[in-house]
Amino acid sequence: MTKFIPVVLTTFLLLGISPALQSSKVFPFSYKIEELENGLKVISIPLNNPNIISYYSIVRSGSRNEVEAGKSGFAHFFEHIMFKGTKNVPRKAYEDFLTRLGAGTNGYTTDDYTCYFVVFAGRENLEEVVKTEADRFINLYYDEEMIKTEAPVIEGEYYASVSSPSRRLSELLRDTAFEKHSYKHTTLGYLKDILDMPNQFEYSQLYKNRFYAPDNIILLVAGDFDHDQLMAYIKKYYSGWKKSNYTLVTPKEPPQTKAKRAHFDFPSKTSPMLAIAFHGPAYSEEKIDKAALDLLAKTSFSSSSPLYQKLVIEEQKCLALSASFSDHRDPYLLVFNATLKDEKDLSYVEEEIFKELERLKNEPVPEDVLADVKSNQKYSFADELGTTDGVAGTLAGYINLTTDPETVNKLFDLYEKVTPGDIQEMAKKYFNKTNSTVATLTGGKIK
Repeated sequence: MTKFIPVVLTTFLLLGISPALQSSKVFPFSYKIEELENGLKVISIPLNNPNIISYYSIVRSGSRNEVEAGKSGFAHFFEHIMFKGTKNVPRKAYEDFLTRLGAGTNGYTTDDYTCYFVVFAGRENLEEVVKTEADRFINLYYDEEMIKTEAPVIEGEYYASVSSPSRRLSELLRDTAFEKHSYKHTTLGYLKDILDMPNQFEYSQLYKNRFYAPDNIILLVAGDFDHDQLMAYIKKYYSGWKKSNYTLVTPKEPPQTKAKRAHFDFPSKTSPMLAIAFHGPAYSEEKIDKAALDLLAKTSFSSSSPLYQKLVIEEQKCLALSASFSDHRDPYLLVFNATLKDEKDLSYVEEEIFKELERLKNEPVPEDVLADVKSNQKYSFADELGTTDGVAGTLAGYINLTTDPETVNKLFDLYEKVTPGDIQEMAKKYFNKTNSTVATLTGGKIK
């Protein structure tokens, strides 16, 4: 969750026509991967565009890592703490350092990872950035008073988040759909756990030692630099960092055997909302399940799909209709979302979505529609690689999933292999009523 920008971001250099459009590979850039003895992995992507460097620190720690009962929200807590400075470089000194460089920094937390990045100009500043970022991670410092001060800030962020009807619905959906896995809670965590954070200093230190360690972190650096020089700096400043040797074991989610339902009465007037979720597969660059389901979402629930045209354009029952099949390290949810004009149509829209999923089990997606979606998907991805930070920022999530940039090319090769028959098979495999969770939200009719 993006929360902190101490300086204005630098202007990123456009690369012109993306190399991805000139290559058979959707991710065409050369890269190198090296690993220090302490387990710190470095992915280096030198680019021909002059002067700009994006320096990403990917911590493989998100709400997925919060497996102990009563201890949710700590991945997000550390996103806050990481901007508080160290004894060597206090917060004000860190902000002054970035200002002097004309650099930008930020961070965000997801279910699977937390990401920190610095974007700056000039090869001559690379060593100082490496040194400062290494200090920020290795010498991360906070005391009991700081956790007591920061917890109310996080509490306020939680209240701000759930003041959004869509986020409240998402929270309800996940809590209802999952029984055991830590995906049950959002990145913000449960409110009761946030309120107890001031009493959890000892646990927070345990969390830090487990996950803010070199064997759980990947450095992703893209832009104008020399790889050997970069590695010399990284070895100089990171090699003394001790690994944790901790292995995370997430709870295994049992198969869902009966349909679930939940409803939330929002305290103020809002458009009615519907979310239908099915337990789905984890990300894979080898198994066709997730790739076929991604294409199902784009062929059958995009703005050009027949169902969207019917419910949103023609009948005007819905203000919005979409499918969200996000990539996760462990099996996650396949979610269909609808925002309606009138709550009396909630049952009708739900029935129409289930009817469409039944149709997809029996009728193949037209070949030409599937081919167009594949082409558009490839070109859209290539377009995201048009800047230095576009390369690093787009790749960060995939790096978390597999730790290897080549996963992108493997994934798009898999997309190309998906047939209409594969999409039918995946619809039959996953979209069953007993595997479904329906969550609704109402808060009064919109006049």
